[in-house]
Amino acid sequence: MESKLLKGLNEQYNFEIESGYIYISMAHHVKEKGMDGFAHFFYKQAHEEFEHAEKLRNFLFEIDEKPVLEGIKKPQEDFGNFTDTFKTALEHEKEVTKRINKLVDLSVEENDHRVTSLLQWYVDEQVEEEDNFRTIIEKLERINEAWAGLYIYDAELGRR
Repeated sequence: MESKLLKGLNEQYNFEIESGYIYISMAHHVKEKGMDGFAHFFYKQAHEEFEHAEKLRNFLFEIDEKPVLEGIKKPQEDFGNFTDTFKTALEHEKEVTKRINKLVDLSVEENDHRVTSLLQWYVDEQVEEEDNFRTIIEKLERINEAWAGLYIYDAELGRR
């Protein structure tokens, strides 16, 4: 991998895997509190992140670049209350968006239309991800950590 762009794609591949790992930790955090629906949501989110990594991995192989796995740091284990957990998730998604945008900039700079085309999917995905988390946070703020509301919302998130 010679170009900054290809190195960046490999870094993003690893970051998507790390993101899945973080969401599994969030799932464990909420499951420990007895909220299976919240946990289901985060396990599904982790699965999506692994799919995003797979998409990058497949693309790298398609353009004759071998993806290289990097070490994954141990994720945080305690995320606070339910609202704080989702706020942490939103901040993480904003970091993903920032990284994707930098890769788009690099793809334009390096004039690599293959990568620009691929990354457009990720740009659109990040708009959806951030919107989903903002919506959940808004609902959780209205519930104000009241258990009755949390249990109802837990059931809703369990249907994801």
